[in-house]
Amino acid sequence: MFNLIRNEWMKIFKRVGTYVMLGLLVAIIGITGATSKYLDSQTKVSDDWKKDVQTQIAADKESLKENMPGYIKEETEKSIAINEYRLENDLKPYQKANVWSYVQDNAYLVMFVGLFTIIVSAGIVASEFTWGTIKLLLIRPISRSKILISKYITVLLYGLSQLVVLFVVSFLLGLILFGGIGESAHLAYVDGAVVEQNMVWYLIKTYLLKTIDVAMMATMAFMISAVFRSSSLAIGISVFLLFMGSNLTTLIAMKFDWAKFSLFANTDLTQYTGFQQPVVKGMTMGFSITMILVYFVIFQVLAFVFFTKRDVAS
Repeated sequence: MFNLIRNEWMKIFKRVGTYVMLGLLVAIIGITGATSKYLDSQTKVSDDWKKDVQTQIAADKESLKENMPGYIKEETEKSIAINEYRLENDLKPYQKANVWSYVQDNAYLVMFVGLFTIIVSAGIVASEFTWGTIKLLLIRPISRSKILISKYITVLLYGLSQLVVLFVVSFLLGLILFGGIGESAHLAYVDGAVVEQNMVWYLIKTYLLKTIDVAMMATMAFMISAVFRSSSLAIGISVFLLFMGSNLTTLIAMKFDWAKFSLFANTDLTQYTGFQQPVVKGMTMGFSITMILVYFVIFQVLAFVFFTKRDVAS
């Protein structure tokens, strides 16, 4: 199995596109760094941060009297609770960017990691059929299941390596641009209460939880690639759902609670750590993990059934 995975890994890095995607990821991190540095230079440090926080609390409480969508109301209540906690515990908010705030902001770039992983995942099976190399694989004394498993593990390793690059490069660039590590406490709003967390652990946990999102999108692309033998179809569908799936689910969730059964309502587990609010009120991490496992099993069964049973002689 190790040799199969190593061979698949070598195939990926023999392609020019792999290095192009890596270069794009680093370039995007650089662009966000330059933008953050510019905006930080324009930010004025307040002499009385407590007064500013009190003003923000008053403004948020006033806005709660207005008719607003549920998710905006929840975000406003979260802001009030965190700011009140700051005043009670004398915790000064970030006024200037630091390495941790920059790394936190770059967590949204996981979307690009997902995009690049989808491209690799969509082609790792379909390309074998396109180039006719699948016959060379199948004549070996190795089961089709092992071949497919090795390809899937390679995809996951590739996605994980991209996430590591994102985290490490963001940290190093943030250290260069903003210097020092600054405040290392993060305030999260979890289950209706403000929780103080270690910033380093919070960021590591956030990036690790976001690997679930990347893994499930890659699994979907992998399944489509194995079922339809078309990398373009797998990329097209998966990329569309990557960018639109969560947005469409959020819109549906405003009207219907059954939106919580959608894959895209559950893959981002950071919604339970204070990074953002759950798509549907009342959802729990246990529920989301269960739904992820259900979709994962469905995707894997479809991929393995079609890959192991279908005739490839033609």
